[in-house]
Amino acid sequence: MAEAAAVGAESLASGQARAARAVLGQLVLPGEELLLPEHEDAEGPGGAGERPLRLSPAPRSRVRVVCGPGLRRCGERLLVTKCGRLRHKEPGGGGGGVYWVDSQQKRYVPVKGDHVIGIVTAKSGDTFKVDVGGSEPASLSYLAFEGATKRNRPNVQVGDLIYGQFVVANKDMEPEMVCIDSCGRANGMGVIGQDGLLFKVTLGLIRKLLAPDCEIIQEVGKLYPLEIVFGMNGRIWVKARTIQQTLILANIFEACEHMTPEQRRQIFSRLAES
Repeated sequence: MAEAAAVGAESLASGQARAARAVLGQLVLPGEELLLPEHEDAEGPGGAGERPLRLSPAPRSRVRVVCGPGLRRCGERLLVTKCGRLRHKEPGGGGGGVYWVDSQQKRYVPVKGDHVIGIVTAKSGDTFKVDVGGSEPASLSYLAFEGATKRNRPNVQVGDLIYGQFVVANKDMEPEMVCIDSCGRANGMGVIGQDGLLFKVTLGLIRKLLAPDCEIIQEVGKLYPLEIVFGMNGRIWVKARTIQQTLILANIFEACEHMTPEQRRQIFSRLAES
């Protein structure tokens, strides 16, 4: 990590841009510029065909690239805004895929489309104020529930847990949540049950748990019957048959981030025997 940071700092100080394909999985620093080769260039990373990544339409542009968190478009350049490891997801049907910076930030920043767990803190007119762990509360309309009308209002009280998704998330606007999908269905969203336990974990662990091939979820599912809800804002709600099992599951999730696969297997085997 120290060597990667030194390389990134040296590149940033010298003003040299690095090829995005050559630094995948490596540390990138705020202010650094990334380059991406076009499709017709076959010289490899660092070749003469490298040029700044352009997101705006251009006559010679043949690669469509999506910038995720940690990257920002500044004119015709792509700048790094967060310190972390550069990640890339291959496109499904052509294009350059998605690039983003995987960073361990503490405060959650609302992103449109993210599913989060919030706490209703106040009711203001026809909207609810929901604490989502961001810099300001999100707004939730009473009509943003399945089957809600002006006469049939949802039973939402201050202190309830809400599982929903963002439809508006902009740095210049108040974030807005809904508890329905594009078809008007709840699809699992809405008020979470009164029982269970809500606790917080790091944002990096949430992304790890929501990965399709996450072994932790598969191993936990074999221990006890449970209900669990993950929020991209670092909150987890879990409910098992007994309070003891619920506390055990919460302790497992909080500790598994810093455990090796072998240590996790030992813990799960001991719990299965008991």
